[in-house]
Amino acid sequence: MVKASLFLFFIFITQLSFAQIYTQKDVDVCNNKFKIAVDKNLASKPINEVIIEIAKTFIDVPYEAHTLEKGNKETLVVHLTGLDCYTFFESSLVLARCIKKGKTTFKDFQKELTNIRYRDGKIDGYPSRLHYASDWLYNNSKRGIVKDITKEIGGMPYKKKINFMSTHVNSYKQLKNNPEFVPRIKKIEDNMNKRDYYYVPQNYIACVENKIQSGDIIILTTGIKGMDISHTGLAIRMEDGRIHFLHAPLAGKKVQITKEPLADYVKKVKRHTGIMVGRPLEPKLTKK
Repeated sequence: MVKASLFLFFIFITQLSFAQIYTQKDVDVCNNKFKIAVDKNLASKPINEVIIEIAKTFIDVPYEAHTLEKGNKETLVVHLTGLDCYTFFESSLVLARCIKKGKTTFKDFQKELTNIRYRDGKIDGYPSRLHYASDWLYNNSKRGIVKDITKEIGGMPYKKKINFMSTHVNSYKQLKNNPEFVPRIKKIEDNMNKRDYYYVPQNYIACVENKIQSGDIIILTTGIKGMDISHTGLAIRMEDGRIHFLHAPLAGKKVQITKEPLADYVKKVKRHTGIMVGRPLEPKLTKK
């Protein structure tokens, strides 16, 4: 009887911890997006169009912060019922890539999410998550998932020392509770500081707007000391012919498209200094 009770308790705890990674609602949202893709025949469209079609289905989903900070051990978290700026564009990109690949099960989504969220697609503790958005852009560009087009559209060198995480350990629960992670984060920052990054300053965004297309990933640089990026989202060209910003803004708000063009939006927020632009690439199809 005791062994049986312990066994049932173990099963209960396993299910409970598993539920912290995703819920049935997240599975339902994912499957619904794939159904929309079939109904609209999205797989036949260019990936940038697929991203925008999927991203628009998230409009009015509430902003929710810290959804990836679950438990003490780094595991894949799927949370589609509330989104922050990062998980919004990330989820849209992952779903689009799955649709283009013809791999549209929840397990396919989890696999692709792991591939995009973590350094070289591998989970190896908290530091393996691509925390810095410019590092995310670099790693996913290196692997042919996106292309950093910032320089080619007229970007200028982005000279800034990145060290925010290693110098603000108490702001990150995982770093505070696991000090052995800090040297790994510091090494990541050191590697970032050796690279050449580019950005389009806020006053020049309107000048390069014609080179940005709907579905491009927009990464907003920041004036915050030690930090590279303060916000992310997607470019979307509206009926006025201008590029606007499709994003999850901040707590208390919902996923939305800015009323003003991207260039004007960036100027009105003091901490935003400019943008980096990543263009999603068509995924390579593998033979079944």
